[in-house]
Amino acid sequence: MTPPTDAARTVAVVTLGCARNEVDSEELAGRLAAGGYRLVEDAEGADAVLVNTCGFIESAKKDSVDAILAATDSGARVVAVGCMAERYGSELAGALPEATVLGFDDYAAIGDRLDDVLTGRPLVPHDPRDRRTLLPISPVERTAAVAAVDAPVIPGHGWVQRQRLASGPSAALKLASGCDRRCAFCAIPAFRGSFVSRPPAEVLGEARWLASQGVTELVLVSENSTSYGKDLGDLRLLERLLPQLAAVEGIVRVRVAYLQPAELRPGLLEVIASTEGVAPYFDLSFQHSSPTLLRRMRRFGGTDDFLALIERARGLAPTAGFRTNVILGFPGETEDDVAELERFLVEGRLDAVGVFGYSDEEGTEAMGLPGKLDQDEIGARVRRITDLVEELTAQRAEDRLGERVEVLLTEDLSTDEGHVDGGRGTWAGHAAHQDPDADGTTAVTGVPAGAVAGLVVAAEVVDTEGVDLVATALVPAVRA
Repeated sequence: MTPPTDAARTVAVVTLGCARNEVDSEELAGRLAAGGYRLVEDAEGADAVLVNTCGFIESAKKDSVDAILAATDSGARVVAVGCMAERYGSELAGALPEATVLGFDDYAAIGDRLDDVLTGRPLVPHDPRDRRTLLPISPVERTAAVAAVDAPVIPGHGWVQRQRLASGPSAALKLASGCDRRCAFCAIPAFRGSFVSRPPAEVLGEARWLASQGVTELVLVSENSTSYGKDLGDLRLLERLLPQLAAVEGIVRVRVAYLQPAELRPGLLEVIASTEGVAPYFDLSFQHSSPTLLRRMRRFGGTDDFLALIERARGLAPTAGFRTNVILGFPGETEDDVAELERFLVEGRLDAVGVFGYSDEEGTEAMGLPGKLDQDEIGARVRRITDLVEELTAQRAEDRLGERVEVLLTEDLSTDEGHVDGGRGTWAGHAAHQDPDADGTTAVTGVPAGAVAGLVVAAEVVDTEGVDLVATALVPAVRA
């Protein structure tokens, strides 16, 4: 390996989309650094800009195209990778000749590919294919197939190459990649491939490495975390892995993201709700709550099932956090369906809800369904539910007044003159029910001097600002 030097070629990495993409970017960054590239934050003056794109929905694809075009303004050579690049390949390359388009199978040799780009060697963009066809249909047969010499590259599984691009105390850790579900609106399985779990020893190894990098909170991510272990022959693997991750030296909190309601087993729910060091936090992919509409989506459950699940979780952890995403305007959605979703949101008392309007996605079943709604109607329904959600989540935050919360500190907000309140200061952070990127924040006053980012402070909620909380530290309850 050529060590990076001051004279090394420079590359900036731009990441769009979800936490899974952030992990992929850090793997790519590590591979590039090992290959002699120097990583820089600013695209201006860089030799190359690597744009890790998102290809989930229409708005995300537009953001990715905008980011690629913006990168070209820097004068650097631009390389598009990630979901949109993998999904469209040669088609995207034809539409954006300003950029070189690389697929997932280029990741293992990303330094060589970047060398090709910078020296002007021509690269032929890949033709998109359904990556589910690259591994056996039977999940338990995938482990051997993934280990084969000619196995497809699975982004984010090469953690030994990973180099952190962020500096905060929270970091995403991939449990698995791909998805075996066939939701009618979702194209992700076709370009991310079949579900593949990472071995527990590998996950634990990466957790220890992240802890050595100053990380104190692990956010476990995948396309479907509740499927973890099924291809390894043990669907209860996550229940055993979570306490082990929470016991890693230096880790104070483990949080699980991307739970599938239909697969959330009672045992897993209990472990998340009651294990010391595991956040009682349920990031549940409901998408809607009308049973009839969910069947059209090729999903399961409904309002009453979901409310019962939430009730079971709150029975074990009364202050547990809940977040979800919902889609408005799916083909065939009626006013009764929207009213049913409203009933669920009102009764469910969720902490955070993402609201999205349906858009056609190539290669999905929903694209050919009858009952398409006018975009104006979809927009109106999105605004209607968004307004409701803003009111409900603010009310849910107010429900937490007087509640004891454990806040992971992220940023010192004290004045330049030093700590106030007799040596104590104000910090920003997030409580156990708040995802570090998406669910609001908690400002904590009265934090003892000497506190650093990554510590957990026990505090009492005294005020709210929308979904954000204001709390007072319960000194001296600070732990590393």
